[in-house]
Amino acid sequence: MSLETDLVLDRRRLSRRLSFWRSLAVLAVVACVLVALHPWRVVASGPFSVAEGRHVARLPVNGIISDDPKTVAALRDVAGDASAVALIVAIDSPGGSVAGGESLHDAIAAVAAVKPVVAVMGGTAASAGYMIAVPAARIFARQSTLTGSIGVFLQTGDVSGLLKMLGISADPIVSGPLKDQPSYVKPLTPEGRDVLQGLVMDLYDQFVVMVATGRHMDPARVRQLADGRAYTGRQALALGLVDVIGGEPDARAWLAAT
Repeated sequence: MSLETDLVLDRRRLSRRLSFWRSLAVLAVVACVLVALHPWRVVASGPFSVAEGRHVARLPVNGIISDDPKTVAALRDVAGDASAVALIVAIDSPGGSVAGGESLHDAIAAVAAVKPVVAVMGGTAASAGYMIAVPAARIFARQSTLTGSIGVFLQTGDVSGLLKMLGISADPIVSGPLKDQPSYVKPLTPEGRDVLQGLVMDLYDQFVVMVATGRHMDPARVRQLADGRAYTGRQALALGLVDVIGGEPDARAWLAAT
């Protein structure tokens, strides 16, 4: 290969390298501009992923709500993380246990005490799914979202009639007359019903206080709405249970303007 050919090839290689670095520089400038215009990044994954720099944390809550110490710990980290400037709670849940809803509610409320929190409701955000939304500064729902269902229920049964037909009897030994209430092998006694009703009403009162506090509503007004029924997003908006008809893009826009 001649020297002249070598020089031509070297020039071509140099030209390609310069083009590569010029393109990379342009991309870097564009990225910097985008970051400058949109300094917040939304982060989501299991329930949170690690992020550097200013960002909006995103917590998805799907399915049945139960006590989840890992999510509560993650929310505690978000509350103390200065780089997490806000929190989006994306809810699509029919509810769950009172204790699970309470633990998430309290953890989200701790975040809301130090930075903006918005709740975005999907198809369903009812019962405990609504409970965890009320600490948010702004609740977004679709018109067709099923939400509300403010209340508590405890369900039991009695198969003593069937057991009798089968010739089976039960003879429980208990330390007190209410220890085996409720029981599937004998009817609920009036005293047992009163005790269980008291438990349900105490849990209900706790739920009402959470809604009244989070929504800045009179508890008496909440009780009027809290007969266990579900509401559409449009109905909930008219009743003051949610703030805006919209989705996550609307929530992000609201946070950016806050």
